[in-house]
Amino acid sequence: MIITQVRGFGETMLAVHEMGEGRPVLLLHGLFSSAYVNWIKFGTAAAIAARGFRVLMPDFRVHGDSAAPHDASAYPPDVLARDVEAIIAHYGLTDFDLGGFSLGARTCALLLAQGLRPRRAVLAGMGLEGLSGWGRRRDFFLSVIADRETIRHGDPRWLSLQFMKSMKVDPVAATLLLNSFGDVDVDALKAVHLPVLVVCGAEDRDNGSPEALAALLPDARLAEVPGTHMGSVTHRELGEAMAAFLAG
Repeated sequence: MIITQVRGFGETMLAVHEMGEGRPVLLLHGLFSSAYVNWIKFGTAAAIAARGFRVLMPDFRVHGDSAAPHDASAYPPDVLARDVEAIIAHYGLTDFDLGGFSLGARTCALLLAQGLRPRRAVLAGMGLEGLSGWGRRRDFFLSVIADRETIRHGDPRWLSLQFMKSMKVDPVAATLLLNSFGDVDVDALKAVHLPVLVVCGAEDRDNGSPEALAALLPDARLAEVPGTHMGSVTHRELGEAMAAFLAG
């Protein structure tokens, strides 16, 4: 495993984990998670690397081993997409694949809507409704941060709070980051003519309908793996489905 510090947007340093050799694929993790938890811990990255891929897995700013600045200027609109563009430029990627889970999938979709054209793309843990109407999800997580000292077991925010605590999320930086996200132009995705895998846990509709998202994209296929939203990343079937699609 190689970990490299890469300069993202506005000089923020980002940790990029690397595994395997071959065709590059850039994988983006979910909100308040990390490259290790989403891709490495449960074998997804290894399954993809075994099919002949160089797997590049950044920790988003405010996540994992990347920096979490407290300066508001470090969080312009869609800053995570800007970070991904900086990583692509750093590695000189021109012919590559792209994938993401949850927030990572949302960031992938945003980049596709803005015109980025990898060879193939994977949108995991994402449905059509998760790409727009961000305000509701933002306000939920902002309330978790604001009320973190008073949330008790039984509150619907309890599990999210425990996950944030386990990941040692910086509440100041996280608040700034949450306010940087905007909605994805879903109509622009109708012009994305490249193979896309939409893959979701059988019990996961946290981000809306994966069926509707797959139907919107011109060249998408839909796959189902076991698990809930948080649980799907722990199942080997996720890595197997992604690896088979990328190698196809």
